[in-house]
Amino acid sequence: MAASCQSWKTWVGCAAVIQRSTLREQLADALREEILAGRLAPGGEFTVREIAEQYGVSATPVREALVDLSAQGLLEVEQHRGFRIKRFSLADFRYMIEAQTLVSDGILHHNPALSLREAVPEAFTSIRRRAAAARQAALAGDLDILIAYDLRFWRELDGLLGNPHIGEFLDRLRVACWAFTVPHLRRQTTGLAGRLWAGHLELADAVERKDTAEADRLLRAHRAHALALATQLAD
Repeated sequence: MAASCQSWKTWVGCAAVIQRSTLREQLADALREEILAGRLAPGGEFTVREIAEQYGVSATPVREALVDLSAQGLLEVEQHRGFRIKRFSLADFRYMIEAQTLVSDGILHHNPALSLREAVPEAFTSIRRRAAAARQAALAGDLDILIAYDLRFWRELDGLLGNPHIGEFLDRLRVACWAFTVPHLRRQTTGLAGRLWAGHLELADAVERKDTAEADRLLRAHRAHALALATQLAD
């Protein structure tokens, strides 16, 4: 625990002061970002008290934030010890991709015309900006920028459906998929340029013009790429 605590203190010391108005959410966001950046590695342990002391806040919002992240599958509760960052397996990753496939296929089956409740021009303008940034980062192999824009892209794209429950479910799966992939990608000795999926703009175009067949093809290509890369990284 001492080693993991020291690692925790290192990054927390550089963290921005959190405002109490949204303390629970900001604590959860800060932890999630550190996990996705690979700075909090799978298997790392910490307690509510350690986090509360480093931020200078009470234990209640810290505990709430950690419970939220546990519910999202990113943390595991260690009885009488605190919390541990979940270590996802390749089998976990495959199950998560399978779940995404079932949801996506169900959406396309029940909505073959690709009609979207929230498909206003302003929404597509924002989605295309996210897509362009994600594509550029993927082609350059810039993992930090890619993760941020990739998640925003999918959140906004899912938001077009107008069903927040579907969007929340898929977002949690994608965050967990990145949590599995990032530690492996960080250990790569060769560059990531050209190895990361960069079809965001093409998918945004297909959805905007309601090309269901092309959107389906791109979604399947994305999942196939994710599975192939994860399998290669885990070997």
